[in-house]
Amino acid sequence: MYNNGAGSLLENGLLKKYEIIPEKLKIEPFTMVIFGGGGDLSRRRLLPALFELFREGAINEAFSIIGYGMPEMDDESYRRIIKHEIGRQSALPGENGDSINEDEWKRFSNRLYYQSERFEDDGGYIRLRHKLDDVAPPAGSGRKNVIYYMAISQDSVPVIVEKLKIHRLHVHELAVKVVLESPFGRDRLTAERANRILHDKFDERLLYRIEHNVCRETVQNILYMRFVNTIFEPVWNARYIDNVQVTVAEDEGIEHHGTWYEHTGVARDTLRSSVLQILGTIAMEMPARFDADGIRDEKVRLYRSIRKMDAEHIDRNVVTGQYGAGAIGDTDVLGYREEKYVDASSVTPTFVAAKIFIDNHRWSGVPFYVRTGKRLPKHVTEICLQFRQPEPGMPGELSGEPEPNVLVLGIRPREKITIHFGVKYFHYSTKSYPVNMSFDFQDAFKRIPPDPYKSLLIDCLRGDQTLFMRDDAAEAMWAFIDPIVDRLEELPAADFPNYSSGSWGPRSSKTLLERDGRRWITR
Repeated sequence: MYNNGAGSLLENGLLKKYEIIPEKLKIEPFTMVIFGGGGDLSRRRLLPALFELFREGAINEAFSIIGYGMPEMDDESYRRIIKHEIGRQSALPGENGDSINEDEWKRFSNRLYYQSERFEDDGGYIRLRHKLDDVAPPAGSGRKNVIYYMAISQDSVPVIVEKLKIHRLHVHELAVKVVLESPFGRDRLTAERANRILHDKFDERLLYRIEHNVCRETVQNILYMRFVNTIFEPVWNARYIDNVQVTVAEDEGIEHHGTWYEHTGVARDTLRSSVLQILGTIAMEMPARFDADGIRDEKVRLYRSIRKMDAEHIDRNVVTGQYGAGAIGDTDVLGYREEKYVDASSVTPTFVAAKIFIDNHRWSGVPFYVRTGKRLPKHVTEICLQFRQPEPGMPGELSGEPEPNVLVLGIRPREKITIHFGVKYFHYSTKSYPVNMSFDFQDAFKRIPPDPYKSLLIDCLRGDQTLFMRDDAAEAMWAFIDPIVDRLEELPAADFPNYSSGSWGPRSSKTLLERDGRRWITR
């Protein structure tokens, strides 16, 4: 989008203004079997996203959806529950003031079914086979496209995969894909074991491992910014960039997930998933091919280039924290140890900051400062690339040191790109005045960026694995995280809780940068 002001290049005819024509999606008929179809993820995210895709015409009426699992209910009960959840979320009232257009809902819900089963019972898979025979529409090839979506804890996945194999629900007339939610494994050993189980039944090309932040438009646009625009790629390296910062901050606490979080912690959760996935996209080399394998090859190569941390390095360059009581805005909130299902003397970290190095030619010597945590002041995900200051010897004398140039890639809550640079102010010949130049996706394109689940579902339906994690990437990420987790469990913190809810984490996270003469940019 070009500036159309007076005297602009666009006005003078030197640049073209392009009309944005929405891509026409060609989705073949499919059936999605959602294991855990009655759970929170399915009710709150998956099925509302599928209904929106149906409303928008991205998927036609040649589809079926089967919820599978507990609790017990029939098709109509399931449809009422899903309709209520979609209606609660919807901002588009129907003709009668309802939150859902009744005609659209009827056409969608007629293809929505529920099968009350326990994952370990063989009879359920026999009944599933009959259900697929009845409701799964054939694709153009004559085979039936079936997606098994594992909206469940990872502990249940091996059981389901084994039952699918026993009852031959992955062969012959079924063209199968399997979608797996994060986290994938608990460490490298469990990730490798899970991969072996999956590969015994399914080729890697059929597996779609989800990492949610990667499907946001700004993260995807990093590749386009770097490799399509020549103003960025030549300076995207250690010669010009002083440091890179990644902040994944959440203002909410653990909600009702105390039991799960006690066994997971922040390093296994967002540091491993969101932070490393973002890091891979920022720092990867240009792929030989801009297809799924080409891009994922470079991400794996990048993960293997991250400098592994020994105990001494971890003690010096990793900071952890746990939130205590405090306030988010005007609301008083509990400390982590007061949350439901949490041990009153828990030493589980809810915050981590680290200084990371990538040992390759492009990034040699550039520190990557990363931090993520819960109960921080705001819900924000940002990437900041701070450029080096100009070499001494500029004409004239500057009054004071100018602020460094910074490129900020905003992922949440607004997806935008901002460049911070210096200009000359009126009547000041030697003073640099800092200004920002911004691009906001929503303002520029007059639409809200799509929900990440909609993007993921569309890519899965089209067979595009670019945004889904490959087996070797999962194992490489755990290879970096495992030593950190092991060290934190070996030497648990004695001062938890060490930051108040509503703050930016423990004081030591600021010291991590201050001792290098730097500071966190996102505040």
